[in-house]
Amino acid sequence: MIHRNYFASDNSSGICPEAMKSLAEANQGYEVSYGEDAWTREVCDELRRLFETDCEVFFVYNGTAANSLALSALCQSYNSIICADTSHVETDECGAPEFYTNGAKLLLGKENQGKLLPESIETIFHSGRGLHFPKPAAVSITQSTELGTVYRPAELLEIYKVTKRHGLHLHMDGARLANALAFLSLTPKEITWQCGVDVLCLGGTKNGLAVGEAVIFFNKALAVDFEYRCKQAGQLASKMRFLAAPWKGLLAGGVWLKNAAHANQCAALFAAQLQTIPELEIQMPVEANAVFVKMPPRLIRALHDQGWHFYNFIGEDGVRLMCSWNTQEEDIRLFVAEIKKTLKVLS
Repeated sequence: MIHRNYFASDNSSGICPEAMKSLAEANQGYEVSYGEDAWTREVCDELRRLFETDCEVFFVYNGTAANSLALSALCQSYNSIICADTSHVETDECGAPEFYTNGAKLLLGKENQGKLLPESIETIFHSGRGLHFPKPAAVSITQSTELGTVYRPAELLEIYKVTKRHGLHLHMDGARLANALAFLSLTPKEITWQCGVDVLCLGGTKNGLAVGEAVIFFNKALAVDFEYRCKQAGQLASKMRFLAAPWKGLLAGGVWLKNAAHANQCAALFAAQLQTIPELEIQMPVEANAVFVKMPPRLIRALHDQGWHFYNFIGEDGVRLMCSWNTQEEDIRLFVAEIKKTLKVLS
């Protein structure tokens, strides 16, 4: 079956032109291997300028490796990591955080619209019976969240207060950090290290790259020997310039934020269009590039049969519709028109 459009994931879009151009430029002549090349050095320096601080930067192939290896740098095997029960590290990493930490346990906290609650961190920290309980060492949050919502700086600072009080490290899964920044109109530092984030996994794949995420340690002491973790995990690219170079095109001139803003705008249009249909219900605030909408199950089945590609996400009747840098407004309007037409047939 040929899918008429991919609203299932922002991973479905290809490489944005600016990243592709940089990749092609890097594919000239010879370069030093394993991250010692000029491209990797230049992009690392650009990320330091972008975040306005000295930091350690590592490139890995995908988000699972980025999150799992970053958390492994924060924990021992007897430790635990506090995260929201909807977080990506809990629901979509196939146990990789536990694997790479050699057994650190994920402890699931209560959330509100995808955001981990500070009081939940506090409660979990004081749970258990001393030595018999996996000792909390880190908190992991997702920005933007798995439910498409965005932490404001004040919310992040409340989480940081709890982590600082109890000596916990703060990890941010920033697979869609660009979408959060585009929504908030803030600088990168204002929702990362200035809010106490120790290590950020900055997403590139969902924002126009073919492959590659950046692991950024704002707390440089935690990055000691991290390159060995990457090597051991099969994440040290021999031709590292091809992981790093596309970032140059993505970051230059704020392309990464323009891509994210476009995806966010498409999601807002999607939600506005869907809200005109009485049979549908928007389930979450639309703040980034995701729209969560409640649909009659038979409508979902009919749309899938027609070749529309999207995922069920919240219950049998909840679906997630994702927009990307390459989403076209006409596709959104076509999909909404198809929903209205299908509902008439089903009525």
